Amino acid sequence: MMFRLARGISTCVVLLTSTVAVAQTDPGPRGGTAGAGARIVGLSIKESKFFDAGRDAFLEISSVAGAEPETEPGLGPRFNLTSCGGCHAHPALGGSSPATNPQIAAAPPGQLNLLTSLGIISSAGPVREVRFSSDGGVHALFTIVGLPGAEACHIQQPDFAAASAAGVLRFRIPTPTFGGGLIEAIPDATIDAYAAAPKPFGIGGSVNRNGNDGTITRFGWKAQNKSLLIFSGEAYNVEQGISNELFPDERGEGGRPDPMACHEKLTAPQDTVSYDSTQPQKVIDDVSNFANFMRFLAAPAAVASYGTITASQITAGQAAFDKAGCSVCHVKSMMTGHHANAALSYKTAALYSDLMVHDVDTGDGIAQGLANGDQFRTAPLWGLGQRLFFLHDGSATDLVQAIDAHGGEAARVMNNFRGLSIGGDAAFNLNATERQNLLYFLRSL
Repeated sequence: MMFRLARGISTCVVLLTSTVAVAQTDPGPRGGTAGAGARIVGLSIKESKFFDAGRDAFLEISSVAGAEPETEPGLGPRFNLTSCGGCHAHPALGGSSPATNPQIAAAPPGQLNLLTSLGIISSAGPVREVRFSSDGGVHALFTIVGLPGAEACHIQQPDFAAASAAGVLRFRIPTPTFGGGLIEAIPDATIDAYAAAPKPFGIGGSVNRNGNDGTITRFGWKAQNKSLLIFSGEAYNVEQGISNELFPDERGEGGRPDPMACHEKLTAPQDTVSYDSTQPQKVIDDVSNFANFMRFLAAPAAVASYGTITASQITAGQAAFDKAGCSVCHVKSMMTGHHANAALSYKTAALYSDLMVHDVDTGDGIAQGLANGDQFRTAPLWGLGQRLFFLHDGSATDLVQAIDAHGGEAARVMNNFRGLSIGGDAAFNLNATERQNLLYFLRSL
């Protein structure tokens, strides 16, 4: 679930003083326990059971016909991985890409070499989804050809070589799903009010909206999805090729369906409500299970100190974050509304995002909804302390790389960060110590 906002954070941000170049250093992923992956506090007994059922479904591995041990049927005809949990794995279930890319092991016979030779995926990660800027759509890495149960299917992978030569390959990595229910429960009015408020440093931005009802969308790299249920249904269909009650047709390539021999393995849609079941957790479909898991998944826990980094350095880093203007887009927290689940009602979500889309010079040329090709959603920073890959395409593996990629609306904030502002903004300049403490703060989240 997966190039311009994602390029946002460089290997080395350099402050030029009168005679000395001082480089800030990302302390690296924070060690210790994950501080994520558990259910949110305050769930009822029955809500907790649905969370557990959703977690189990999130971990399930799909195969074409379910013949392989411990798999469920429905995979394909085109897919990027065989489970939700494989993509959303680090630092705990529901997170983002792990260090070792599971797509390598999932590749059907003969379908890996082209992808690795073009640099689309590698064993060292990250997990990636491919889009073409020529059409904006997702083009699945793999087909079920060569897998058990797909003997009659004869289709080809997309022409990634031609797309690479044409310069239209674009990548997305999985967005973390921690605290998804809190994000879903933030009222449109809260986001809209912040969007309408004046902002310093030349920052603008806008909300993305659903084309039918006009409400604010908020999930995905472009904030293109309205709800966790839609997010789940689309991902099940796009990433695993499994049709469901929200997306009842299996995907082909380039907008054209694949031959019947490739997808008429099971009745459609493949993921449905189990009307004959008498066990409550068995009745609902997997898409609803995935949504429940993410809805009741707790937000990542920040820490007051870690390793040799002290609480005072983290506090100073947060002050530097605010001083430079990072918090104008990466808003510390928003309040949820009057939600049907008490555990999500009137809660503070410390997400460090305004859930708006901005042009910060990391665009990929792909428009989704009202988000144009230059815009990406302000990435929530909670959980950043243990993230391995940054930006929408995972091209940054260092916080400084990610920060240094920012420009566009963030240009003046970046000058503040680098200590290069002139005129009225000079008061917001950070010195080398403040910049380093800011990085320590980010790794505490």
